[in-house]
Amino acid sequence: MHLLQITDLGSADVCEIWNIAKTQPKTMTGTVAWSFQGHGIRTRTTFIQAFRDLGLAFTELPNLLKTNERTADLAGYLDDFYDLYVIRESDHERLTEFAASTRRPVINAMSSRGHPCEVLTDAYYVETKLRPIASAKVCLWGPPTNVFHSWHELADVLDFCVVHVRDRQFHQKKRNVRFTEALPTAIDIVITDNGPAAGDAPSRPLTEDALAHMGYPRLLPTPPFLIGRELSFDPLSYPNFVGYQQKNLLLPVQRAIVQYALGS
Repeated sequence: MHLLQITDLGSADVCEIWNIAKTQPKTMTGTVAWSFQGHGIRTRTTFIQAFRDLGLAFTELPNLLKTNERTADLAGYLDDFYDLYVIRESDHERLTEFAASTRRPVINAMSSRGHPCEVLTDAYYVETKLRPIASAKVCLWGPPTNVFHSWHELADVLDFCVVHVRDRQFHQKKRNVRFTEALPTAIDIVITDNGPAAGDAPSRPLTEDALAHMGYPRLLPTPPFLIGRELSFDPLSYPNFVGYQQKNLLLPVQRAIVQYALGS
């Protein structure tokens, strides 16, 4: 099983990953090849800990796909040494090409197209700490990013609706996404993002007044966040900021994704 984007999963797959995340890790055998473009501070930290928790050996292959070598040749040479690839690679097309070439599962640890592990974790938080995702009122705040693209995909896979506040020029027709420039009300959680995948897309920073209008929802900025970019204020001053502790859930969810990929 590859996890390159959330639409690679069905609703039953998502539920099973979340069920595994609630259990104690099982000792597994095998070796993981992992390659992280850029810093990936939180994702790198929790994936390495997940490998350790599962008893898996792991080898870093820096910038695995940043080469002119054909992906078929890379996979042909490496597949006999590894049972799983975990790759953070901006070039989503190159990552997809490699996944099509290898006989091993590939997990996208972030690309220009999506951030499936992060979004599965954030949605798991909503599902287990707030209310069932099907009835939760989730607001996405910011320009088109890889994180928000994964949220749109998850809304389709699990068939629930999200509200996405962003400039009208970026509105689209999507079955389970309601785009708006107006402030929604009675929101359970606001997720912000304005990372490099947004390019030069303009965005208005989220304000404390906007949060008050929405009913003082939980606030989950996608890290790394910058005050003055996606947020106009320091989130530590907001009583419903959940960022730091919430990101601890990256570990059990990433661990579950690894277990599910190897088990399948």
